[in-house]
Amino acid sequence: MASMAEEWANLPKEHNLSKFAAELSKILESTGYKEMYGVELQAPVEGQPPAHTTLLILQKFLRANMDDLPKAIEQLTAALKWRKEYKPLEAPNETFPSDKFGGLGYVTTIKGAKESENDEDIATFNIYGAVKDAKKVFGDTDAFVRWRVALMELTLQHLHLNDADKAIPDYGKGPDPYQAIQIHDYLSVSFFRQPAEVKASSSKIISTFSQYYPETVSFKYFVNVPLVMQWMMGTMKMLMSKDSIQKMTWMTYGDQLHQYLGEGIPKEYGGTGPSLRETATTVKSNGGEHVDGEGAAKG
Repeated sequence: MASMAEEWANLPKEHNLSKFAAELSKILESTGYKEMYGVELQAPVEGQPPAHTTLLILQKFLRANMDDLPKAIEQLTAALKWRKEYKPLEAPNETFPSDKFGGLGYVTTIKGAKESENDEDIATFNIYGAVKDAKKVFGDTDAFVRWRVALMELTLQHLHLNDADKAIPDYGKGPDPYQAIQIHDYLSVSFFRQPAEVKASSSKIISTFSQYYPETVSFKYFVNVPLVMQWMMGTMKMLMSKDSIQKMTWMTYGDQLHQYLGEGIPKEYGGTGPSLRETATTVKSNGGEHVDGEGAAKG
């Protein structure tokens, strides 16, 4: 894959990415904010090409909107306003109650993902089976969303977008190498007795992430999902876009996951690697677990 310097050094003015960059000064002025995914957006200076990392972010928003420039501008503007108000960069530095969120999410690095072209990938594990009291965890929707945003911001930190040296292809021309893999583990979760709080928090997460975190996930794997639920989810595919459907894989047993993500993943997922608690990063909590750079979640 070509470097950004090679790929984007001489973008034609009529290219949507060039047009997007030309609008950036107005966007940043109107929002009063210029950080996205940890990258400081820089409006192009006359006579100089736009910053590579800025183009990377703009390309993500273009791809999320199927290269529709007006829609990409609208979504970026809304996302910048949200980040200015919500301050998601601060979330990973906050401490969350371990009796609510302890063990629910981890970020790690994996090698050998079958569907990825990357040598290594960042993977986020959402362990819903760790929820002991659904009403306690999901009852405060705002608190749950804040915790989930903290986990996403940790994921973005691991992607090292400020050090990116590859170009992201135009929509439909190839994969974005700067996305994470998501795993949703439903071991021991009952799908038929979900409290209203779970539905409310889930809806809020889906809405927030679809609006403000476009093009951050490459593939989603749903594990330990009963067959009856896989059938029901299959009917939902009629309501999803083709791009969304292609990113999703469902499986009945957790130990099937190694077939997709390689042998280095934890043993409970069919691999030979150590547990997530031993090696992965997680959100800070007041129960002893804390983030140790890109190392383990320690107790």
